Amino acid sequence: MKTNTPRVHSYLVILVMALSLAGCGGGDAVTQTTNKTTTTGQELIDLDKAHKQGIISDKEYEEAREKILEGE
Repeated sequence: MKTNTPRVHSYLVILVMALSLAGCGGGDAVTQTTNKTTTTGQELIDLDKAHKQGIISDKEYEEAREKILEGE
């Protein structure tokens, strides 16, 4: 009985090469997704707590509060 070992090896090599090159494409577009895990209310509470403890200044507090309320 004749075996097809060289042919099988050739197919495996081609398959491995194709799979390794499959991730190389994709174009130039980069998509970044950010998930927010805290609520706006919780962020304001944490910010207020840091302000009251003196960790951040009045100016830093106001700037951060505006960013939170604007949804940035």
